[in-house]
Amino acid sequence: MKYVQILPLPPRMHARHPGRVTGFHFIRSIVAVLLLLLSVAGAASETRELYLPDRTEVSIRIAPATGDTLLLWLPSGIPVATHDADIARGIGALGIEVWRPDVLEAHFLPNLESSLAQVPDSDIVALIDAARATGKRVALLASAHAAALALRGAQAWQVQHPGDRGLLGAILLHPNLYLGPPEPGHEARFHPVVGNTSMPVVIVQPGNSPTRFRVEALRAALERGGARVHVQVLPGVRDRYYFRADATPAEDAATAGLPALVKAACGTMLADGDKADTRAASVHAPADNRSPVAHPGDRGLLPYQGDPSAPPLVLTGLDGHIYDLDRYRGRVVLLNFWASWCPPCVREMPSLERLQRQFGGRPFSVLAVNIGEPEADIRRFLARVPVEFPVLLDADGAALKRWKVFVFPTSLVLDSNGRIRLGVVGAVAWDSPSVIEKIERLMPAAH
Repeated sequence: MKYVQILPLPPRMHARHPGRVTGFHFIRSIVAVLLLLLSVAGAASETRELYLPDRTEVSIRIAPATGDTLLLWLPSGIPVATHDADIARGIGALGIEVWRPDVLEAHFLPNLESSLAQVPDSDIVALIDAARATGKRVALLASAHAAALALRGAQAWQVQHPGDRGLLGAILLHPNLYLGPPEPGHEARFHPVVGNTSMPVVIVQPGNSPTRFRVEALRAALERGGARVHVQVLPGVRDRYYFRADATPAEDAATAGLPALVKAACGTMLADGDKADTRAASVHAPADNRSPVAHPGDRGLLPYQGDPSAPPLVLTGLDGHIYDLDRYRGRVVLLNFWASWCPPCVREMPSLERLQRQFGGRPFSVLAVNIGEPEADIRRFLARVPVEFPVLLDADGAALKRWKVFVFPTSLVLDSNGRIRLGVVGAVAWDSPSVIEKIERLMPAAH
């Protein structure tokens, strides 16, 4: 085992980031803020320093517990106030010790998701070693893009510790294990570590998420690498539900239940331990295991780069009619994939309606494909944001997969011959002059 040393922080360093907890402006009332501050002040948590073998200093916030399991909770790289400290104490109250190491700060990296790719696997290896030195079994917890960091570090640790079952596995909250959202029409690729993971994995998948319909593909990819995978879908909640400023009652309830969910996941991984594939002992991390997350540079409405041939689209509308895209030949069609729980989708919906009116009387149609929501939820939304264009129902996500949609909203513009000509990932102002000009160019000439 590599040498690691944990020392208490000097008293002055305990206030290193006072705003990280107390700057919790998302809480809905001043009373809730005061309660949170009181709970923080009275908590038994502590902060310590871990010195890695290269003497890099990592600050660790610890929620102690007397049980025999220790949870390493990696940072998300999302620069917003979170409930992490409260959740960690809740997990500790259930007998699982929680360490929250700030590996981004240790390398003077900004608290951004893109920074996670710059954290070396050896940091996670050393953290697992230090956690194992306590005599406890270790599990990893990571969310979103930090899932790749967790799997990278776990794989590297397994290579160095063949046969050691002290690492239970990883709990991944709404994991994003893709190499960035692809341009419209292209398939997203999994991070290379997905195919090299051979330990128990528990995926906590929000129901209100574009990735809900792709979680089985992720499960299959992990299982091909030797992982034993369990998926728990949380209905009615969105990605990052546990620190959303606009959290719904269902999301608040899911947040309150997260400590119990983590405890149950640790039990599941422990039960899987003896069955897990042991190939990690002979697997070496691929050279590109730290592949950075790719992000499209310009997310405006741009020429479509995929196969322009449109896949079939036959769906029932909210009005009960059957809509077949083939029947729209001779018209320019804007196909918008959306959901009412998606804030960017909601923001752009009025401009879609204004665009439809802008081209009133012209051969132009907007078709809004709602992904997986109950009809009652859609109707409630449209009562507040009425639109005149058809809303189509993709209840099982089949159209989402066929049209290679990975992010909400995604929109595609087809010319009058039914060929995909423009595409955009994310929201745009559809009635802006530049967008109107691009669509105008696709309009068939008047006879």
